[in-house]
Amino acid sequence: MSTTSPILDTIAAHRRGEPVGVASVCCSNRYVLEAAMQLARQRGGLLLIESTSNQVDQFGGYTGMTPPQFRDYVQAMAHAQGLPAGRLVLGGDHLGPNAWQNLPAAEAMGHAKELIQAYVAAGFHKIHLDCSMACADDLARLPDEVVAQRSAELAEMAEAAARGAGLAPPVYVIGTEVPIPGGEAALGGGVAVTRPEAAAQTLEVHRLAFAARGLREAWRRVVAMVVQPGVDFDHSSVQHYDRAAAASLSRFIEGQPGLVYEAHSTDYQTEASLHAMVRDHFAILKVGPAATFALREAWFALAMLERELLPAAAQSRLIETLDGAMRAQPRHWLKHYPGSPEAQRLLRAWGLSDRSRYYWGEPAVEAALQRLVANLDEQPLPLALLSQFLPEQALAVSEGRLAARAEDLARHKVGQLLARYARACEANEAAAIESPTAAPVSNP
Repeated sequence: MSTTSPILDTIAAHRRGEPVGVASVCCSNRYVLEAAMQLARQRGGLLLIESTSNQVDQFGGYTGMTPPQFRDYVQAMAHAQGLPAGRLVLGGDHLGPNAWQNLPAAEAMGHAKELIQAYVAAGFHKIHLDCSMACADDLARLPDEVVAQRSAELAEMAEAAARGAGLAPPVYVIGTEVPIPGGEAALGGGVAVTRPEAAAQTLEVHRLAFAARGLREAWRRVVAMVVQPGVDFDHSSVQHYDRAAAASLSRFIEGQPGLVYEAHSTDYQTEASLHAMVRDHFAILKVGPAATFALREAWFALAMLERELLPAAAQSRLIETLDGAMRAQPRHWLKHYPGSPEAQRLLRAWGLSDRSRYYWGEPAVEAALQRLVANLDEQPLPLALLSQFLPEQALAVSEGRLAARAEDLARHKVGQLLARYARACEANEAAAIESPTAAPVSNP
């Protein structure tokens, strides 16, 4: 049945047995978004871009953008990249009182309601309701019923905001993964797969809370539940998907019509694992830090190439400038990166959690990046050097598929990462692909 929502259409197709899903790019970086848009234009289909409650809120978030500003930023970029407006969907991730946990619950929820209204009125269509975090006057661990009641309150505000703006009503995602927003500082012994009984409890308390507020029609548009499928990463290791460990959780959702799972922290999963997750009904795959990590890899590779081509006085010193900005403002990485000063230096540059992503907008870093791009675009890039530092991009240049320009090379590298998600979410015959077992693996 045709609907007004491409998200609903895709989920309905998945529940009919088609091995399809939705890849969600959770990022605000211009180069990552441009790479995602170019990939979507080439491959066809839907592009879902999400911002988190930390990135974008009614006060600006850490990006400095409100929901309408983020919408305009993304839509203008999509137009410039030739991506049709109808194929772009915006989503909001972890929308709730997350940013205001230090306030009493009533005050924090007041801000959360304004947040939801701002997102939905700006045209964000996929809304993750997450009220799992305790506020200043709450118990340390909130009862499931309280989480669900607060989520239903926000859904009520979202429904009214959509009506007031004359927009199609949103689709919803409920629940939260383990850990809560912010991710792991260290995986340690790994994370456990959500028990089916816990998933059932989350689903039932939310259903009752929606019903209590007369939101039965909105409940029909709850398309997914966030659970922990046993995948995660920290600054130096990855826990890969284990189909056997997640089998009972996968079977549970098969008995819930119209629903799939949304999987967070899928960054650094193998492509085989991504295919397996979609087939096992973890059909919404979110990626963020892995995309900016790939972008950072590209910029660092180009900075190393620059060192070979130019005298020291002419170089951008991008790598050193980025580290200087991180050391000057350590709030985004200090609690995440333990150890000695040397260990912290390595993690600032190479950590899988990619805390450097918060610093690309710093004026000194932006200036260094612009200088790097200008330096490399002023001269031909020797293929031998390009092969040394960006071999896959060098091959694409050799085959005439890619221009040897700095920004194109960087976007291409990000696009390769995002293409794994696109392939996993497209209808395919990949049922024979096996995924690795779940064990934290050291970053080589």
